[in-house]
Amino acid sequence: MNYLLPLFSVLIGYGIALFLKPKNKTNLKLLLAFSGSFLLSLTVMHLLPDVYQSENHNVGIFIMLGILFQIILEFFSKGAEHGHVHGHDQMSHIPWLLFISLCIHAFLEGFPVSHHHNLAVGIAIHHLPIAIILTTFFINSSLDKKAIFAFMITFAIMTPLGTILSDYLPILNDYYTEITAIVIGILFHISSTIIFESSEGHKFNIAKVSMILFGIVLAYFI
Repeated sequence: MNYLLPLFSVLIGYGIALFLKPKNKTNLKLLLAFSGSFLLSLTVMHLLPDVYQSENHNVGIFIMLGILFQIILEFFSKGAEHGHVHGHDQMSHIPWLLFISLCIHAFLEGFPVSHHHNLAVGIAIHHLPIAIILTTFFINSSLDKKAIFAFMITFAIMTPLGTILSDYLPILNDYYTEITAIVIGILFHISSTIIFESSEGHKFNIAKVSMILFGIVLAYFI
């Protein structure tokens, strides 16, 4: 199930964008706010205590490296990891820099899932609105439908692939703390950015605060 949740969330998001063509940006932003809050809460409540219980005294350095690495990835992805895509330019082929950076991001997210199964739920909720926004962006950009499908399928399998490798390559367990700390940095950056970018002018309102609180409470009880 840990493999399937992130996979299905992307495919469901792809299907929603393809067939339902959602127009209400407010609902998507509220879903993004919830996903960012839920992901951040899971990271703080479950992943962070785990890595700091280890004997590795360089955990903080690896967390900061994760934040820096995500900033570098976003230079190429233009912030697509947190739903930040704009423009309606015509596309004749897959935007490879966006594709590669998103796949690296999704692949790394899968590593801690083998030790923290509830993180699969957080990543699935995180990927759902991202998949809707990405698919809608590609459709509006007139990217070939086969290329869109190939992009989203590959993006969908990257997180499960990271989890599978973490499960079946014992050598990765020797570096579990370091890899997880890097992923924590990545998730810190993405989730906090989602929370602050999910409303116009970075203003908080009752609906947004309610979704953020809901994400925190749900993460606490998982």
